[in-house]
Amino acid sequence: MKYAIISCYDKQGLEPLAKALHQAGYGLISTGNTARAIQAAGVDVTPVSQVTGFPEILEGRVKTLHPRVFGGILFRQDQADEAAQHELPDIRVVVVNFYPFPMAPDKGVEPPVELIDIGGPSMVRAAAKNWQRVAVVTSPADYPAIIAGLRENGGIDTDMRRKLAAKAFAWTAAYDAAIARAFDPQAVPERFVASFALKQRLRYGENPHQEAGLYVPLSGGVSGIINAEVLGGKPLSYNNIQDANAGWAAVGIFDEPAAVVLKHSNPCGAAVADDIEAAYERALSGDPQSAFGGIVAVNRTMPLSVAEQIASRFFEVVMAPDFEPDALKRLQRKKRLRVLRVTGQARTRVEFRSVGDGLLVQQRDLGRDDLARAEVVTRTRPTEAQVWDLQFAWDMVRFVKSNAIVLARDRMLVGVGAGQMSRVDSAWMAIHKAGDRVKGSVMASDAFFPFADSLELAAQNGVTAVVQPGGSIRDQEVIDAADRLGIAMLMTGVRHFRH
Repeated sequence: MKYAIISCYDKQGLEPLAKALHQAGYGLISTGNTARAIQAAGVDVTPVSQVTGFPEILEGRVKTLHPRVFGGILFRQDQADEAAQHELPDIRVVVVNFYPFPMAPDKGVEPPVELIDIGGPSMVRAAAKNWQRVAVVTSPADYPAIIAGLRENGGIDTDMRRKLAAKAFAWTAAYDAAIARAFDPQAVPERFVASFALKQRLRYGENPHQEAGLYVPLSGGVSGIINAEVLGGKPLSYNNIQDANAGWAAVGIFDEPAAVVLKHSNPCGAAVADDIEAAYERALSGDPQSAFGGIVAVNRTMPLSVAEQIASRFFEVVMAPDFEPDALKRLQRKKRLRVLRVTGQARTRVEFRSVGDGLLVQQRDLGRDDLARAEVVTRTRPTEAQVWDLQFAWDMVRFVKSNAIVLARDRMLVGVGAGQMSRVDSAWMAIHKAGDRVKGSVMASDAFFPFADSLELAAQNGVTAVVQPGGSIRDQEVIDAADRLGIAMLMTGVRHFRH
């Protein structure tokens, strides 16, 4: 008789699969809660202890680790006589998924070893190795195809078994990677291992000829854009996801009501206010022209008044932690507008980028710098109002691509210079964007000023205070220029490049 052994943490879709296997003539072998779920579905099942002749021991740590189980999975067809000699069950299907393993804990926190599955991954690897005879199923998403194959052919064909085996080895590798990260959670370990599962195939990448997909940590527990709920509009594209991630991170840095408008991952408008209506209106006024086809993020429940304004313009994506019912209905009428409900911020402490065939890994640039700890390096000290604006500008400049210059006034973004090859060009661009609003504004630079030219340009156009990291060999030259121009300057000692 042929058998299927089933041991699943995720019991989604288990009942129809068990019934299909039973109807196709497979005897079912199972363990613990999985066996009870199969019995509750009205399908006969044999406990694994009856097959091994040995009880589950050590509080369930040892259940399937036995020669009769692994021999029944691993014997080749040309070893059938030896298998019969040892009375091994003819196991043709292995259906297993594992306990979910949590994201890497903080350093000094012991990883939850009781959640490490031993028997499950071992059976999966054994079945995948013997794929020419055994089908290994690790995901409920594959159950419908398995059921269809059983009903049409009474079994699972060679091509599908090979694909399932490839998926199984990828799954065990990813599972082990998640565990390895938990044992070594430092940001840049000696061996960086990551484990991700495909959440969604994207229509294409940055350009139509590039394939793309969205992956999520196998350990689960994700928040932020990765876990966003799409409430309306078309599916998110690769570029939408990149931009939305930047926008949600930017708006999330503020405790007070805030709105950010982005284009190509750069803020073109941002503001805080006493309420979200005023914050959105002020953010949009930062650069209405660049906002066309952009992304809007707010950090409060969106009211109908804001939804009406957004719906009257062309945006690709709008994000909020929630929406008033009437606001959501209004936005859903815009069929091309992606409407996202997002909660929380990204929790992982590392980020990485591909470089050639390798990987760059770094700690994420998290936290918020308090300018009360910054050093005033000029004779002129900033006023209280300027300090508020400088804090806002400094909070925003970290989300602009280098070389980054932002101008702010009344806690509103009025000018942005991004991605230029020289800092003075970024300063010119920000001033150009600000127009008349540059007078009385403050400036933030994501890195030090290599020369005084950007500062001089800013002062000539009415900028009154500046915040920058410092650290240039010409810092004193820049400070002297600020004193000569009567500008207040703060140095933070921390830079925020964003390439």
